[in-house]
Amino acid sequence: MRRAAVAASCIAVAAVAFAAVTLVALEGRAVAVLHTTSASGDERRTRVWFVENDGALLVESATPDRPFYLDLQRNPDLVVELHAGMFDRQPRILHARAELVPDPQGHEEIRRLLAQRYGWADKWIAVLADTSMSREVRVVPDHFESGAGRR
Repeated sequence: MRRAAVAASCIAVAAVAFAAVTLVALEGRAVAVLHTTSASGDERRTRVWFVENDGALLVESATPDRPFYLDLQRNPDLVVELHAGMFDRQPRILHARAELVPDPQGHEEIRRLLAQRYGWADKWIAVLADTSMSREVRVVPDHFESGAGRR
């Protein structure tokens, strides 16, 4: 019975450690929240990593069938919240327009840039999520606002 309790404790500790590392990997650095419009007209919020490049934000859709990516195919206008880290409660807000970058250059570029920016976190998440069919989205801001304004 004691062996079972020790094994169960080890599994619980491992699960908590795995969850903590995953949370820090996903949320420990800069994150953008994309506000898109679904086909039904509802607002959808999606948390993504981003890279700033030549006045635009580059984000990744892990697959071409992700709901936010489909939203942007229908309507490329969006609002973006830029959070500096896990505890940032005052994000920069911008109105923007999305440009879907064609493959294969879009996939290769966004994978390379995210790996450079997020380092070990990108490698950790790669174990959990297949991004072999990912797509790059170039988000071009119209202007910045302060506070947590909405579209």
